[in-house]
Amino acid sequence: MTAATASAARADDPLAIDVHGLVKSFDGKVVVDDFSLAIPEGKIFGFLGPNGSGKTTTLRMLCGLLTPDSGEGTCLGLDLRDEAPLIKRQTGYMTQKFSLYEDLTIKENLDFVARLYEMDRRTERVEESLKHLGLYARRDQQTGTLSGGWKQRLALAACTLHEPRLLLLDEPTAGVDPNARREFWDEIHALAETGITVLVSTHYMDEAERCHEIVYLAYGKLLAKGTIANIIDNTALYTWRANGKNADRLASKLRGCDGVEMAVAFGADLHVSGTDEAALEAAIAPYRHEEGIEWFRHKPTLEDVFIHLTAGSKDNFS
Repeated sequence: MTAATASAARADDPLAIDVHGLVKSFDGKVVVDDFSLAIPEGKIFGFLGPNGSGKTTTLRMLCGLLTPDSGEGTCLGLDLRDEAPLIKRQTGYMTQKFSLYEDLTIKENLDFVARLYEMDRRTERVEESLKHLGLYARRDQQTGTLSGGWKQRLALAACTLHEPRLLLLDEPTAGVDPNARREFWDEIHALAETGITVLVSTHYMDEAERCHEIVYLAYGKLLAKGTIANIIDNTALYTWRANGKNADRLASKLRGCDGVEMAVAFGADLHVSGTDEAALEAAIAPYRHEEGIEWFRHKPTLEDVFIHLTAGSKDNFS
């Protein structure tokens, strides 16, 4: 683990997740390889990485749905292997694909979930959940007729109904409009304030920036963990930004040049990055004095780092 890991999970911090050396393979392909992670209680951790990197598999191991081939650890103080059924009872897992019954109403779906967990005061607690997440007025609406944002809200209600101590959310806001995403994240922070720990996978950089820390997994390997500031600083990536008339069109000219790891247009602006500062400056030098274009040293963004880390990783299925 990195120094950021150690600082985030000090010995005096109660840990919601503490796992070491997790490995999981399917059909001879290693999907998660020697994964270790420590997450303190009441924190929101973003889980980033390219598609096919083992994020979903890792989430399923953490909540007891999959048994690791090797490795060990605890989740909510319970052994990952021997006490998986108890972990499930105290964890809320929101899958990528909406998994509730579309031919039932909102209220009927939540009542079904409450029955699965054998909850007491079932009717009362379902009504409380409906009101808390703004679903009460729609309680008798058939679930299949809901928009993506309302389905997301219902899915969150379903996975928090049994008052879990840990939430595992797998790309919960994919395809949801910006306003619904913002409301969702406000609710996630409200839940964390009550002591619930949240691990959420996302491809949205603005969502990652709302997490206390992020974890970056690429093709089964844990590559980085810590605050966004720490990860950006530790990546040792240098970035120049160009703006002005046709600055974005320089991207095609710079890609492939010595010292340039990425040249990406952001609207009319251009970000050019690399890990060799001198080589990067040499690459952009011929374009530094083009009329109408200004160049600035620029702190790498999280997206710059994301692309850099992904480019340096090998797909374990290739």
